[in-house]
Amino acid sequence: MLVEISIIIIVILGLLFVIMYNDLIKQRNRVENAWSQIEVQLKRRYDLIPNLVETVKGYAKHEKTLFENITKARAAVMSAHNVNETAEASNYLSSTLKSLFAVAENYPELKANQNFMQLQKDLMETENKIAYSRQFYNDTVMKYNISIQTIPKNIVASLTGFTKKDLFETLEGERETPKVEF
Repeated sequence: MLVEISIIIIVILGLLFVIMYNDLIKQRNRVENAWSQIEVQLKRRYDLIPNLVETVKGYAKHEKTLFENITKARAAVMSAHNVNETAEASNYLSSTLKSLFAVAENYPELKANQNFMQLQKDLMETENKIAYSRQFYNDTVMKYNISIQTIPKNIVASLTGFTKKDLFETLEGERETPKVEF
């Protein structure tokens, strides 16, 4: 009788372990999927930027430094290797794009250019999608991190190598309202 009870307890514990492990796998895959959604939107922005820059270049030839900064920032986003590097590069690119739009304000004929207006609209939509994707990623990471840090899943997580994931954080300077000066 004692052996049978022991076997039942072992089977129940084994099933609980499998259920918790499978849930952790699902959560980790959700985190990876959420990250890939950010990458999709960053790639879309990466593809839109050259068209926007070329359109503005025609009107604002003397803004060479700005265009160089945008090109550097764009390259940094695509060469980032982890969440923190990508967040930093993406935030820098966002701030340089704000400068680009500030420059565009100085050129009334540019603001009326249909191509520029469409590119600006597409880029703003992409920026909104990036913001949503970041929020979704952070929510997914938060749920995953809570799951691997709370009992009893923390036991399964530590036994099977699940580790905490980084949030996509805004840099300190990005929290401030940008100052536009001409």
